[in-house]
Amino acid sequence: MSDNGEKKENILILVDEEGNEHDFALVDRFEVDMNDYAILVPVLYVDENNEEMDVGEDAYIFRIEKSGEEESLVEVEDEEEWSRVAVLWEERARSLDIIDDDQPN
Repeated sequence: MSDNGEKKENILILVDEEGNEHDFALVDRFEVDMNDYAILVPVLYVDENNEEMDVGEDAYIFRIEKSGEEESLVEVEDEEEWSRVAVLWEERARSLDIIDDDQPN
């Protein structure tokens, strides 16, 4: 995926427990059982100027929680919730041609 204005707008910076920043691309956002979820993949920069980028193969599921106008991402830790959202996302991804039907799960 090359860098352009549209893709750059979908880059989120997440901070881990040690204070390190990591860039993620927002791949999809959708609702399941009246909760909003975001699918994020890590951004991998292929040049030292962070202008050319690609995305990692792993996708992460986050629940979007709202407090007033603010939204925050919460890691989905409940296995049942995670499985339910993952199955629905895989169906969405196939219908949107985000993932290939020939790829292993």
